[in-house]
Amino acid sequence: MKKVIIPAVALFLSLGGVAAAQTATVVVPGEVRTYILEQTTPSVTFEGDLAVGTALPDTVEIHTIPDQPDYSYVIVNNKRVLINPKTRAVIEIIE
Repeated sequence: MKKVIIPAVALFLSLGGVAAAQTATVVVPGEVRTYILEQTTPSVTFEGDLAVGTALPDTVEIHTIPDQPDYSYVIVNNKRVLINPKTRAVIEIIE
């Protein structure tokens, strides 16, 4: 009986880790968040649904963040938005 329980427990624990990884949020460095909050870039209007994962069109100019090649930002509809510069997808809407 112990031989069956141990593999079952191992399977349960490994699947729990997969589920947790799928719901994990991106941890944004504090200096990135601070930089975005300090910027006074004019806001652009976006007619679509602005949500995490939304890819912004090429017509929306995104701005680089010094020394942070993995992040860009734009202010859309007066909201500060963290962007993945490679995919143009919204990473986070900073409130």
